Amino acid sequence: MFQSFETHASPAQGPARLAQLRGVLGAEGLAGFIVPRADLHQGEYVAARDERLQWLTGFTGSAGFCIVLPEVAGVFIDGRYRTQVKGQVDLAHFTPVPWPEVLPGPWIRQHLSAGAVGFDPWLHTADEIAKLEAALQGSGLGLQPVRNMIDRIWPDQPDAPLGRAFAHPDALAGETSASKRARLAEALQAQGQTAAVITLPDSLCWLLNIRGADVPRNPILHGLAILHDDARVTLFADAAKFDEATRLHLGSHVSLRPMQAFVPALHTLQGPVRVDRATAPLAVSMELEEAGIVVAWGDDPCRLPKACKTAAEIEGMRVAHLRDGAAMVEFLCWLDARAPQGGLTEIEVVRALEGYRRATNALHDISFDTICGAGPHGAIMHYRVTEESNLTVPPDSLLLVDSGAQYLDGTTDITRTMAVGDPGDFARDCYTRVLQGVIAISRARWPKGLAGRDLDPLARAPLWMAGQDFNHGTGHGVGAFLSVHEGPQRLSRISEVPFEAGMILSNEPGYYREGAFGIRLENLIVVHPAPQLVGGDAEREQLCFETLTFTPFDRRLIVTAMLAPGERAWLDAYHAEVLAKIGPRLSAPALAWCEAACAPLDL
Repeated sequence: MFQSFETHASPAQGPARLAQLRGVLGAEGLAGFIVPRADLHQGEYVAARDERLQWLTGFTGSAGFCIVLPEVAGVFIDGRYRTQVKGQVDLAHFTPVPWPEVLPGPWIRQHLSAGAVGFDPWLHTADEIAKLEAALQGSGLGLQPVRNMIDRIWPDQPDAPLGRAFAHPDALAGETSASKRARLAEALQAQGQTAAVITLPDSLCWLLNIRGADVPRNPILHGLAILHDDARVTLFADAAKFDEATRLHLGSHVSLRPMQAFVPALHTLQGPVRVDRATAPLAVSMELEEAGIVVAWGDDPCRLPKACKTAAEIEGMRVAHLRDGAAMVEFLCWLDARAPQGGLTEIEVVRALEGYRRATNALHDISFDTICGAGPHGAIMHYRVTEESNLTVPPDSLLLVDSGAQYLDGTTDITRTMAVGDPGDFARDCYTRVLQGVIAISRARWPKGLAGRDLDPLARAPLWMAGQDFNHGTGHGVGAFLSVHEGPQRLSRISEVPFEAGMILSNEPGYYREGAFGIRLENLIVVHPAPQLVGGDAEREQLCFETLTFTPFDRRLIVTAMLAPGERAWLDAYHAEVLAKIGPRLSAPALAWCEAACAPLDL
């Protein structure tokens, strides 16, 4: 199996490691140190050697950071992890801090009277440090770039990964690497920039039409790159990752050099050099400025073009989702037969689902560790089952399963919440409100120029009317056989990036009752130009979504009377499309199950 169920960290190890870190800080004359959940690529998914936050605290979430001061160690976590963190850190030594409601600058000022807080400039962006410095201004407190303090006390820190790099076919990418490099180089020239530093692994994989295996689940290569204004690329990565075929694929205009050559190469550039202050490590601009090279702050040139998928990438995602939808329906058919027998565990569910995806004979990897939350575990938004936490699915409960797959032609991410027995009227009401949010996003049309923050309320309105909400974004960007979480596009109240045709996002509202249950429903959607409507203003360009995911929703949890006629019509049409597209791919038992699951709703 791709997914394992061992416990990666323990709260019991935290206090001794915290004491050791404080000892090193004292010896260095530092009043504190920031430990982010990040690597030098600022990726959400990091290699084992970069799990510093987990090693120190025990917290295994995919986002967060710890600020260690003499008398307090705050673990900053957002709304997704506030239940999870309580069971993963020693609360006598680590203090969970609700972030971003509480920002690190004011928190440091509250808990520290004097001194400097150290940070590793390779693990923080220029934006991040600038905001923190501004928040500390006038306090007498300072920030100090230092060599990483965790690395100094982590005796068995794993080595850097050496995953194999491989070519991603131009037919699936929809554009050659040479074409991508040429148009991005032209944009650099237009802005008077000589080069751009690329630090995001998915950006360099997209640019060079390659993929890698340096972190689990996402087929990315750890490396750094410099894109020159003549369309040449200098790629800094371990040569052992590249076989002869992949080197040939890179071509003569891409030179491969070792990672340790990156900083010396920065010093040889002629400015201005573009650096993304929101994604590149602060150390990059520090090195350029030390060499007297002008830094031109600007977006990573790959991010927006990568987000706007080609026709070939969108078609590949469609095909991948049909394959994955059939695996999901086979799984749900199995679940409905198995769950009533009792004794079903979360691990058994995860193994079964991966088995159905493996049976496609096309599975490259899962796209993230499956979140399978039975009963109260469903309220832990990013719950990962282990042998120790493995719960038997309770009778008359909800089962939340959030999962996805990596296929060579596309990346999937789908969540369904299912009834096991009778979970009660309150759960059904909540489920229906979440479903109404999914439908609202799916049906949306909007003027071109709007961003995620503008559409996000559509998904929350049914919950708001009941005094409810959820503590995560409505949706994230998704790559095409790349990272399952991709920027810059998001469906979120904090996203200001306008939607553009070709962007793929998740549509995943939810509702969570700590200690009781969790509900999340998720489809992937792609942005398209909206067709002109009769009577509409021809000059007003609008956009809309196409749904990529085809798997039934659990009709046992739908309160039909709560749905408006338009919502019922959308759901019946969606289920009819599920049956038409997925039905021919199913075994006989799964087809019979799907026919019943996709029948029109009773009025």
